[in-house]
Amino acid sequence: MQITSPRFKKNAHEALQNPPLQKAMGNVEVNFIGRRAASAAALPEFEALRDNARDIKNHTLQHLDLYLEAYERKVTEAGGHVHFAEDADAARKIILEICRQKGAKTVTKGKSMISEEIGLNQYLEANGVVPVETDLGEYIIQLRGEAPSHIIAPAVHVNKEEVEAEFRRVHTHLDPKRDLSEPTTLLAEARGELRAKFLAADVGITGANFLIAETGTSVIVTNEGNGDLTQILPRTHIVIASIEKITPTLNDVGQILRVLARSATGQEMSVYTTFSTGPRRPEDPDGPDDYHVVILDNGRSSMLGTDFEDMLRCIRCGACMNHCPVYHAIGGHAYGWVYPGPMGAVLTPTLIGVDKSGHLPNASTFCGRCESVCPMRIPLPKMMRHWREREFEQHLQPKAARWGLKTWAWFAKRPRVYQLATRVAMGGLGLMGRAKGRFASLPLASGWTTYRDFPAPEGETFQAQWAKRRKAS
Repeated sequence: MQITSPRFKKNAHEALQNPPLQKAMGNVEVNFIGRRAASAAALPEFEALRDNARDIKNHTLQHLDLYLEAYERKVTEAGGHVHFAEDADAARKIILEICRQKGAKTVTKGKSMISEEIGLNQYLEANGVVPVETDLGEYIIQLRGEAPSHIIAPAVHVNKEEVEAEFRRVHTHLDPKRDLSEPTTLLAEARGELRAKFLAADVGITGANFLIAETGTSVIVTNEGNGDLTQILPRTHIVIASIEKITPTLNDVGQILRVLARSATGQEMSVYTTFSTGPRRPEDPDGPDDYHVVILDNGRSSMLGTDFEDMLRCIRCGACMNHCPVYHAIGGHAYGWVYPGPMGAVLTPTLIGVDKSGHLPNASTFCGRCESVCPMRIPLPKMMRHWREREFEQHLQPKAARWGLKTWAWFAKRPRVYQLATRVAMGGLGLMGRAKGRFASLPLASGWTTYRDFPAPEGETFQAQWAKRRKAS
């Protein structure tokens, strides 16, 4: 996947001028926020479960090496194979080698953000293996040649009319006069097209929501049956997951599952929660003959013990972006890489460098909605501030921004001078803006006034009002 994060501002501008995208993004606010709120309110212990989920993950990260070793041991005992990949290139090569050993020409894939992160589809295609996305949203964007714009609803940016047009363009062997005006007919057509792909696939590749150290089990949480068909029909099943997906016990996973679906889609539980442990046993009616797990680091171990370790608690529910006003305005593709929204604004600089993605942690109002709804209580605004600090330290910001911050810092370190300067500025701006009550333009403030008016100050500064109230009380 091509990285366009350095041109985030241009991406955002184009997204704001895209009427179909703006229409589609309206559905995010309508469909996700209310459902999450209702589902959480219906569970009295929801907040306590969030605390417990956070603690489980914190414990796991403190002992990650031990749990990784325990997981590998259990997978091996069950007849499977574990492969550790330091980076994306190593993971791709491991998966391709398994496909070549099995003589695979076609692989079916369940939804996996890790496979997007390592550019797996493009790599397989370049080496003669055809990947077929089987999640409906992923199937749609694969036909469109796009990346996901949301981590749980990859085609949330696409309208029904656009899906119909894409199906008519690609499915040319079907009756051109067929009715595709309803979502149900679109779904039925996709199901029919994918059924043959499931049966023909040589290898199935899925991600994993959790890897259970206690049993050597991989877990996927889905609302479609494609994940199960991808695992049980091909002769070989490959799981690709990152190191932080390790969870100690089945009981721990059971507790985190109670906050996962409620936070993601407002469901009590997803339609399918599938546990896979090793290859098919002699008494099993179905399942793969070979079971492989590829565990990816790709920079995550370097986050341990740093200001960004809390990000490794993320369970990819998408709640942060579902509630983010910036994401609502521009969608996911504007962020320029795999992970959009607030979680992407923290994770992307870690994985590709703040020099390439420094705009992302700046694309935040710091309203705090992301942290307030995160089931794992990840302090996303705090970590975005840390990235802003790193950006400043590495002199990556424009000179105007750096000088502006230095000027403000000079005044902030001298409270009396700061109070005098703000009073003078407030008074002057108040007098100049008295007639209209706002400014259409201001020196040194074009970044604001280009898009909106600047309100003229009224009354005294906050500090002056605060001092009066304290004195009066």
